[in-house]
Amino acid sequence: MKKLAIIVALAFLVSSALSACNTFRGFGEDVSHLGGAISHAAN
Repeated sequence: MKKLAIIVALAFLVSSALSACNTFRGFGEDVSHLGGAISHAAN
């Protein structure tokens, strides 16, 4: 029973980490697009 609980907890942590990576990647892309828009507006 302990092994099952550990496996479930690890699976949850891995899935949480992967979703966080996608969130931060999306945030980085948004910031990049914003920087490009500011650069174009300044020209």
